[in-house]
Amino acid sequence: MRERSFWFALFLGLMAMALTACGGGGTDPAVAGNGNTAPTPPEGPDPDPDPQPSALDTQLLAALQGRNVDTPAAPPTPATALVDLGRALFFDKLLSGNRNMACATCHHPTTGSGDDLSVSIGQGGSGLGSARVLANGVLIPRNAPPLFNKGLPSFDQMFWDSRVRRNANGSLVTPEPALNGNNPTASDIASLLDTALAAQSIFPLTSPAEMRGDPGENELADASTNLEVWEALMARLVGTNNGTEGGVSAYRTLFQAAFPGVVDFDAFNIGHVGRALGAYEDLTFRALNSPFDQWLGGDRTAMTDAAKRGAVLFYGRADCFRCHEGPLQTDNRHHAIAVPQVGPGREANGDDLGRFEQTGDPDDVYQFRTPSLRNVELTGPWMHDGAYTSLANAVRHYDNPVRSLQNYNTGQLSALMQPLVDTDATRNQARADALSGVLRPAPNLRGNDVADLVAFLEALTDDASRSMAGEVPASVPSGLPVGE
Repeated sequence: MRERSFWFALFLGLMAMALTACGGGGTDPAVAGNGNTAPTPPEGPDPDPDPQPSALDTQLLAALQGRNVDTPAAPPTPATALVDLGRALFFDKLLSGNRNMACATCHHPTTGSGDDLSVSIGQGGSGLGSARVLANGVLIPRNAPPLFNKGLPSFDQMFWDSRVRRNANGSLVTPEPALNGNNPTASDIASLLDTALAAQSIFPLTSPAEMRGDPGENELADASTNLEVWEALMARLVGTNNGTEGGVSAYRTLFQAAFPGVVDFDAFNIGHVGRALGAYEDLTFRALNSPFDQWLGGDRTAMTDAAKRGAVLFYGRADCFRCHEGPLQTDNRHHAIAVPQVGPGREANGDDLGRFEQTGDPDDVYQFRTPSLRNVELTGPWMHDGAYTSLANAVRHYDNPVRSLQNYNTGQLSALMQPLVDTDATRNQARADALSGVLRPAPNLRGNDVADLVAFLEALTDDASRSMAGEVPASVPSGLPVGE
């Protein structure tokens, strides 16, 4: 629609110029009735109309036809009090069993809403971002998924294997049966989880490796069910007996402001936490004003020629759009792309079977959800296990995934990760055999294609996301440290 408006406006402008030149532009009111008086010519040259599209712009306009590419509308802005509560919770280590990790540990604003690591370092680690060290800690099997735009309605599946989903009718599919279906037994919690992002946010709290800790270490880890974990966490936050025993006074104030309809502190549950975290993450990590968005809006100077060439490739010969489709460059489906396996994996042998773990369908072996490419420049390392530490190498993988798997260069990884590459020939052959049909044949990149594709991917970055240090609060209600 925007492109048709652009061409129509250009056509009208040219017609108006032509009519004026041949005397058909109407009569200047200032000289009406005086046919012997010519209008005073304007000073200086006439203003230029919008420049005509370049040959590259025309190519790209043609490549985008029928591709359903536009800037998605942002959802309504969440209430300030809800976002304030979510911000406090997001950065507070009180949410972890051992009070040593926050949501921000693995999803920090200054590291592209991830942690700059191939796979995250969980319990027992220390530090932030690429400076985080394993010490006596544990490695999380997968790369921390970025949070950019995850609050938009089109994101109804979370995690690399989509184990958390919110259906069109509002019902949930999660690892916790009490939240699932049209009539969940924990309806008081489920009813508050208004987005898939809100539902996702409460599950790292239950993972021993991520935030919960191991039995014997704390009361959250000693709980026997997810519901008990969440109940123990609420006791930490707002206390029990209507807030008269335990809890944090500042959190009671924040919860009350965010949910003024709740008059009894004992009525607060983990759904309120998820709702607040989802609201904060949604608003904070929206990224909908990239150079590509500006180009779509009619600014033909917003992207470099290299980025435009890359976009023509992306939506043309390279076939990237077949999986990275639509406004957010994702089909939200799952594909096997023969990525080398890095890290501890989720299986005893170090393997990671992807979506298959959730469905048991042999066709889902080694399949992972297609990520959005918005702000992809900022979210490395890339792939489900951070196998590629440069965006160019991630792009090259798609040129011939099987060859890339067979010739994987472990030298690009950190010293910690290099010994954790699966080189088992049988499993690698299985990964190659599982390659999704959408990647056959390979795109056959050549010349400057990779550089141009990277330039386009960089044009998907919202500049406001490049510097987000101002999002980090100086302190949190628990008083626990924020900057380490």
